[in-house]
Amino acid sequence: MVFDSIEDAWKFWVDYGGKVGFGVRKQYSHKNKNGIITSYKFVCCKEGLRKPDKRDYKTINPRPETRKNCQSRLGIKNMDGKFMVVDFVEEHNHILHLPETTHMLASQRKISQFQGQQIDLADDARLQQRKSFDLMSKEVGGRTNLGFTRLDQKNYLRKKRETGMIHGEVGYLLQYFRRKLVENPTFYHAYQMDVEDQITNVFWADASMVTDYEYFGDVISLDSTYCTNTSHRPLAVFSGFNHH
Repeated sequence: MVFDSIEDAWKFWVDYGGKVGFGVRKQYSHKNKNGIITSYKFVCCKEGLRKPDKRDYKTINPRPETRKNCQSRLGIKNMDGKFMVVDFVEEHNHILHLPETTHMLASQRKISQFQGQQIDLADDARLQQRKSFDLMSKEVGGRTNLGFTRLDQKNYLRKKRETGMIHGEVGYLLQYFRRKLVENPTFYHAYQMDVEDQITNVFWADASMVTDYEYFGDVISLDSTYCTNTSHRPLAVFSGFNHH
């Protein structure tokens, strides 16, 4: 068997694992001095054994052993730009998954582009993650047909929000805080996040504010009559009195 690329070989191994009933992973690759991949090896997710840990005797609830030293593998080698199968073992030394449970394997779970758009729309509409997951499950006839789990959905949104924190409005705000902290180490800022990893509150105080509070912290007032701006983001102001 010959593949045109590493991606084609990996797709074949993933599809094969899904049909047979086992998870897959990449073990290693070899490259030449020019950085070109010369060989690649894909294995079963239960390949190998966990290395012994000297601290195991202190562990009260040890993690279950998931590795079974399974020898099932697919080895390919670069032959003039084509990747030829040079090593293939299909036997497993463990119980395989049933067809109705293979969708739970990490290598089989995937959020498609359309599903990602649905998750984004539900998130923009402030729909709870659990409710949006249940809705998408019902649309495809059950969770077994969905192709991903609630944890995958949570990780997808977390990654999106982390990206937004870097490049979006929150990212610019945090960059401003970092610049102020470099200018003066006494600058202080903090933020709170909810259970869905969204920023809910931001607080900051510059160096002069911190100094004023140290000297004139007897009276502090919270302005509870604040208004919202055009983006509907409330701003609460803490004010105090000094010797002026």
